[in-house]
Amino acid sequence: MTFQEISELVSIHFSGKVIETDAKGAQPILIVPVNDIAEICDFLYRDNRLYFDYLACLTAIDNGVTLGTMEVIYNLTSIPYGHDLMIKTVFTRNPEGNSLPTVPSVASIWRTADWHEREAYDLVGIYFEGHPDLRRILLPEDWEGHPLRKDYEVQDRYHGIYVRYEDGVSEQQPAHEDRA
Repeated sequence: MTFQEISELVSIHFSGKVIETDAKGAQPILIVPVNDIAEICDFLYRDNRLYFDYLACLTAIDNGVTLGTMEVIYNLTSIPYGHDLMIKTVFTRNPEGNSLPTVPSVASIWRTADWHEREAYDLVGIYFEGHPDLRRILLPEDWEGHPLRKDYEVQDRYHGIYVRYEDGVSEQQPAHEDRA
């Protein structure tokens, strides 16, 4: 099934939703509203014509303070049908009244989303509503902030250990001189 056929099927099924396409890049993208991502993903998984049974990757991007948006990109594959789909949702980076932006979890659809969403939460600071165990996966639980946010400020120390690095040299240790 082609991207055009998939996008038409989704647009017809969700006729009341604003669904866009971006076919400028190497892989076309279906752009869906953030509040509808789980419902649309569930359709893509359950519809027998599509059966996207594999979430290959979920990636989060911070577009920075100037744009004020973030994105979550889902790379889906239908193993039996051999077709791929990229879906993207764009949302407000720092929503008013919330400390983190919220995206519905798709972990109940694809088990692999469990770790992908935890990574996006840990590094980019996106709260996945409905996730069964949303906690840090790479950084310690008491780490401050989310390092892949554009406005992230690196803390100088963590439990007394220097963590700030500049030019690959820790501030704690002097740079080594060449020993020729």
